[in-house]
Amino acid sequence: MNKTFIYITLVLISWVSVAQNTIQVTDLQCEMLTNPLGIDVVQPRLSWQLETDASQIEQTAYHILVASSPEKLKNNEADLWDSGKVNSDATVNVQYTGKRLDSKDEAFWKVKVWTNKGESNWSESALWSMGILTYAEWKSTRWIGYNHLFEGDSIGQFAKLSARYVRKPINLKGKVKSAKVYIMGMGLYEFYINGEKIGDQVLAPVPTDYTKNVKYNVFDVTSQLQQGDNVLGTILGNGRFFAMRQEYKPYKIKSFGFPKMAMQLVVEYEDGSKETIKTDESWKFTPYGPIRSNNEYDGEVYDARKEMPNWNKVGFDDSDWLNMMWVQEPGGFYEGQMTPNMKIMDEVKPISISSTSRGTYILDMGQNMVGWLQIKVKGNRGDKITMKFAESLQDDGSLYIANLRDARTTDAYILKGEGEEVWEPTFVFHGFRFVELTGFKSKPSLDQFLGKVVYDNMETTGTFECSNETMNQIFKNAFWGISGNYKGMPIDCPQRNERQPWLGDRTTGAYGESFIFDNQTLYAKWLDDIKYSQTLDGGIPDVAPAFWRYYGDGVTWQGAYMKVADMLYTQFGDEKVIKEHYPYMKKWLLYMEANYLKDDLMTKDKYGDWCVPPESLEIIRSSDPTRLTDGEVLSSAFYYHLLQIMKKFARIQGNSDADIAYYDALAERIKKAFNTKYFNRENYSYANNTVTANVLPLAFNMVPDNLQQKVFENMVHQIEVVKEGHISTGVVGTQFLMRTLTEFGRGDLAFKLASNKTYPSWGYMVENGATTIWELWNGNTADPKMNSQNHVMLLGDLIIWYYENMAGIKSNPEKPGFKQIIMNPDFKAGLTYVNASYKSIHGIIKSYWKLNRNKLQWEVTVPVNTTAKVYIPTSDALKVRLNGEKINSEVYQSENDKIVLSLKSGTYTISAKL
Repeated sequence: MNKTFIYITLVLISWVSVAQNTIQVTDLQCEMLTNPLGIDVVQPRLSWQLETDASQIEQTAYHILVASSPEKLKNNEADLWDSGKVNSDATVNVQYTGKRLDSKDEAFWKVKVWTNKGESNWSESALWSMGILTYAEWKSTRWIGYNHLFEGDSIGQFAKLSARYVRKPINLKGKVKSAKVYIMGMGLYEFYINGEKIGDQVLAPVPTDYTKNVKYNVFDVTSQLQQGDNVLGTILGNGRFFAMRQEYKPYKIKSFGFPKMAMQLVVEYEDGSKETIKTDESWKFTPYGPIRSNNEYDGEVYDARKEMPNWNKVGFDDSDWLNMMWVQEPGGFYEGQMTPNMKIMDEVKPISISSTSRGTYILDMGQNMVGWLQIKVKGNRGDKITMKFAESLQDDGSLYIANLRDARTTDAYILKGEGEEVWEPTFVFHGFRFVELTGFKSKPSLDQFLGKVVYDNMETTGTFECSNETMNQIFKNAFWGISGNYKGMPIDCPQRNERQPWLGDRTTGAYGESFIFDNQTLYAKWLDDIKYSQTLDGGIPDVAPAFWRYYGDGVTWQGAYMKVADMLYTQFGDEKVIKEHYPYMKKWLLYMEANYLKDDLMTKDKYGDWCVPPESLEIIRSSDPTRLTDGEVLSSAFYYHLLQIMKKFARIQGNSDADIAYYDALAERIKKAFNTKYFNRENYSYANNTVTANVLPLAFNMVPDNLQQKVFENMVHQIEVVKEGHISTGVVGTQFLMRTLTEFGRGDLAFKLASNKTYPSWGYMVENGATTIWELWNGNTADPKMNSQNHVMLLGDLIIWYYENMAGIKSNPEKPGFKQIIMNPDFKAGLTYVNASYKSIHGIIKSYWKLNRNKLQWEVTVPVNTTAKVYIPTSDALKVRLNGEKINSEVYQSENDKIVLSLKSGTYTISAKL
């Protein structure tokens, strides 16, 4: 019997050297959290991973102990929960069912497992702690703020408001055993104790509609506090609370008021007594600190002459500071933040700096990035350095800013004149590659600047490389575009005066993104944002949180609600989100049916197949009817598709058969009406025969029986002949194009679209210098009213296709969360090798294949406690070798002229003659 050992980490994988054939458990998580403090779930879910260098390992049982102290857990005193030995192979989302935990309780837990190779030892312990679970426990904690403007502040199109510096001296009566702070700082905050910033997060907390819900963050601050005098300090920035365009177009742009905060510091002393320190009117503040303005659209102004040394330390004289006032709460319910904050995730060094005829300098970062610029400068007191950010340059070498609309995107730093000064902003971010520098008296050097890349603190889980360099660069562009637009919610763009969480941009995009980033908690939070924005009658907005009051009642945009939930189930095995959101999704479906279903067709559409390649390179939106797909076609087909998803959700959440029967009947009526009105049996096309009009019924299985191939052949003709082998779809059609082409046997055509370098294509963006994904296929020539150079909506299903159809890394929807992996690459599409990996919730999946004429070499890694179906493109088993040996009938079967290997966990080398 092989000895089994368990090693545990909190989130970050700890690679432990172990002996041959031993097992380690890594990535122990509670509710998939980066920070396990402040859990806002009464029955959290526990997960762990198994890793080993042995093969064919299966978990057969687990045993979890949960205790209220590490001492009890060490002695196996599970006073909170003893699961007993549970015969199960589950390692993900195992629900805690022990004693009910109260606010601020701590739970220490460990696990051991049984496998087909033996029993493990108990793991090391891990911890989670509960947040503040009831509104009543916040009631005595006052919201404090100051609802007035000061000198230099303004409200309007270019709203300005200086940061508020807040401090509170406290005295602790004894030695501190433990301490946690629970803080809500609206709109953004940085928190300090005795001069030390707490946490490495930036731009915290994540944005919400603050009238619906407000997120609090929790930090363990035991090591920062001392017996006796201490000082708590907070800088309050504006964020989305004091909106970027405060009280400007109030019919459209939602704003929430002046910055404010509420906080509890809970201290436990070594003698067992406790003390809670809360925000009240005794806290003092000044609006005259160095951050003179901070506006997400327009930038940050910092006057170093106004710095207040040691303002957040003991002994600072705050006698001329103002007292904070009790202010109205934001209105939303208080929730523990269950998704990570943003963080500086990377750094970018600039590649060049050049002079302009105006005496300014242009800094080139070499990469369109999202974040900010750190500068190092020397000069006289009062000298001013300004930095204006943009994505590209005009022909004369100056910044191209027309596409920023009225966003000023400018930071300014005023020197204090004390040697080398290092500065970076606190409460803004920019989308940029180029920076115009003003105020330098001589040409600065590159080492004076450093780009700070900012996005949500999530793990990169996917890698991809193949034999086509254009496709590799597209993947890199996608990486930079996706990560840069993660800002506590998925936004559309990071640079102009928009930056909104549009639903339609992520309907399918979230699925592709999940292969590259561990975005589970981000999108679970976003589903809550959508739920909170739903109207009482059932409507869902175009943007959620609804910072813009856009309620267009479409289907292709609003359908993201269901599609993202389906992604979380397929990729992460998350049934919880489906059960939580099902009633609201159903409410929206009924709302749309009641208001817009006419003659069994869905008549309401707002955006069409957004951003199809237009007839002229200078225009944004096509007006050529041959390029456009009728909105009723889009909404009817998509509504039909969503009904199929809702059938699956009804089964998952255990709903009555009545719901399923309802969805079936309605879907059948829509399908019949759709084909009656839009299917042309003479040329096997739909509507006006756009690629989008044809690909949707093909992808959704709406085409009449035995005619799918005819419709597909017609669609291929449209792509290959009419469009000369180029893409012609917009946001909607591109979501299903690549996978549908491959499913029907034309992976080679999908490969052509993916590797094209001429317009319109993703490769055309690369050929024209793009380092992210454009908003438009003609983003380098289109009208600047809408040509962002960092959008992700046009990726469609491309990244899904990379992983599922080229690499062969796909989760079997019948066994979600990659419990079973479908490895079925299209080896004939046009690539000669693919090397990809994906860290699933069960562990790392790898697929590395190479073709040399008619010989296939393929290395695959299947995580512990999962299985894989591996498809070899030959019907002759004698031509296949597994780890150098002939395969036997126990490990394979034949399916559609392919040999299908059924593999358990391990790393395998497969070779075949094709």
